[in-house]
Amino acid sequence: MVTNTIDVRDVAKKFGSNPVLKKISLQLPVGQIMGLIGPSGAGKTTLVKAILGMEKVDAGTTTVLGTAMPNRKVMQRIGYMAQSDALYEDLTARENIRFFAELMSVPKSELTEAIAHAAQVVNLNDALDRRVSAYSGGMKRRLSLAIALVQDPELLILDEPTVGIDPELRQQIWAELYQLKSQGKSILVTTHVMDEAEHCDYLMLIREGIALAQGTPAQLEKDYDVATIEQVFLKAGRLQDESHRNL
Repeated sequence: MVTNTIDVRDVAKKFGSNPVLKKISLQLPVGQIMGLIGPSGAGKTTLVKAILGMEKVDAGTTTVLGTAMPNRKVMQRIGYMAQSDALYEDLTARENIRFFAELMSVPKSELTEAIAHAAQVVNLNDALDRRVSAYSGGMKRRLSLAIALVQDPELLILDEPTVGIDPELRQQIWAELYQLKSQGKSILVTTHVMDEAEHCDYLMLIREGIALAQGTPAQLEKDYDVATIEQVFLKAGRLQDESHRNL
């Protein structure tokens, strides 16, 4: 029986001579929400792509749902929302969702209901038959999330899902993530918005390709003797800088 939906062991990656990931290890237990927290350029997106098998690593292993990645069949069990929207702008939102749902082998008998539910979660029902070229940036992010949700995935990987989304809808999206968790789904969310960290069961704080700290929000705040995750991140970063200076 698989106990960790994601199991990353000592993953390293360089682009040229620039190390982007430095021996990162990460385990996401089944039915948990994990937050990958860090500033832009920290290595979060590269790590996500390594987990999905979209980025070849220089060292280490990535296993998803008990299978070494990349694996095409496993990808059909993952809902993935990329940091940048990959949408067909000449098509309507409904046509976009339908296209990706069929690509992910959603049964035709379930398509209509699946599209309606995914659109409802992100408040796009009234704009489903509008061309994506007429969408705002925030609406495109919401459509990308609907596409990630449409096949009812076992694992949901969301790269900066709430960028450009208003606070009310952000709360609605997190309510849906909690609902998915209650159904036994596993969720990995990357963000640089520190207050979203409190929504997660477990966190990894990452900076310059290094895992600064890992644990539950409450445990991290206790370990670092601070009141917020943002303060944890700042203190962990200072400690890392001091250790480098002392080398």
